Amino acid sequence: MKYISTRGGIEPISFTEAVMMGLATDGGLLLPETVPSVDLSTLESWKDMPYRELAFRVISLFCDDIPPHDLKLLINRSYDSFDHREITPVVTHGGVHILELFHGPTLAFKDVALQLLGNLFEYLLKKQGKKMNIVGATSGDTGSAAICGVRGKENIAIFILHPHGKTSPVQALQMTTVLDDNVHNIAVKGTFDDCQNMVKALFNDLRFKEEFSLGAVNSINWARVLAQVVYYFYAYFRVTKGLDEEVIFSVPTGNFGDIFAGYVARRMGLPVRRLLLATNENNILTRFVNHGDYSLGRVVPTLSPSMDIQVASNFERYLFYLFGENTKRVREAFARFAETGRMEFTEQERETVAADFLSRSVNRQETLDTISSFFQETGYLLDPHTAVGVKAALDHVEDGRPLICLATAHPAKFDEAVVTATGREPERPASLAGIEDLPTRCDIVEADIAAVRAFIQRHAL
Repeated sequence: MKYISTRGGIEPISFTEAVMMGLATDGGLLLPETVPSVDLSTLESWKDMPYRELAFRVISLFCDDIPPHDLKLLINRSYDSFDHREITPVVTHGGVHILELFHGPTLAFKDVALQLLGNLFEYLLKKQGKKMNIVGATSGDTGSAAICGVRGKENIAIFILHPHGKTSPVQALQMTTVLDDNVHNIAVKGTFDDCQNMVKALFNDLRFKEEFSLGAVNSINWARVLAQVVYYFYAYFRVTKGLDEEVIFSVPTGNFGDIFAGYVARRMGLPVRRLLLATNENNILTRFVNHGDYSLGRVVPTLSPSMDIQVASNFERYLFYLFGENTKRVREAFARFAETGRMEFTEQERETVAADFLSRSVNRQETLDTISSFFQETGYLLDPHTAVGVKAALDHVEDGRPLICLATAHPAKFDEAVVTATGREPERPASLAGIEDLPTRCDIVEADIAAVRAFIQRHAL
């Protein structure tokens, strides 16, 4: 299996090279040359597998340069830190199936991928005798999950940029209370898009990237997306009666990575009718799906801060397929976007998008009302991101097909929203007990690429 760039500027590379490269050296994103097809007999053989075994089978289709025994050990170790034996269990409430993705160490779906990515990095660096300085941006959950995935690991330092004061208090504490020597938290006086743009700029500075051996943990890293593909298969098998049954997944998303993993599963052959893309008031992706309008707006703070994003990193991967794998068209689209802040699509492309996705934007009051009513009716607490996905799903019931809503975070991570909606404090998992009393370490910087670059230079391995 070889990997190529969405912008066509690199020679095909191996899976392990793709993991270590992160962002392609031509500024594009890495994708497999071909997406493996999964036939009915394969689905039948997979449907009763436990999560770890299913993960090994799915990931093996995309990775042929790590010995199977080693890959299986890496996968098994990655999910030992989860507190549920099923890793990503499915529960049913209020007429929808809820895929719980918050049973990892930082209580968010990012753990599913970042526990594996941290182990992959350590394994590959040891084999290659190299060191890596990971640089990433977070709107809330990626940072803590990435830090947890690599804290204390050999040959790795991690630098996480987050928008100062724009994550939930718990999200910030999950990052800044990690005091390992190899962990560096950088609070940027700006938005998540500022953080993300600076990270991309650092990776596009090829001399800086090579000199400081930069590695990526954001969902620009293909391994992140691949690890998330697994739970779409797992959830499908848990809710369907037969392998000819189609489902709809409702995915709260801002950066397009989680829903792109579902799109990959669909391209592989998983019977997914459509993917329901749920956004908050930062709704550039909903405008794209519903109106063909991908144009920049202003980021506004919401109850679901992990989705407070305008420029969706993984959107480029979808455009590669939407544009018929035409790398020239991808390059031109992003060049125009850099100049004008918008993209244009043909009528045929908009029809393709409508066949792939549904979309709904959910505002603050709808989010609170959904948390409240869902709790009153079912006794189940939703975090605000999951509530966005549930509201979108309940508004898009289609022909009795199973609706699977991705629960992307534990409600205790967003207790202020839950209390506002229900008057009830969510029960805290053990990992959050007393977190406000722990010592913290964090550096606050201006939204200035030179300041961030200088900080990394001072602290890099």
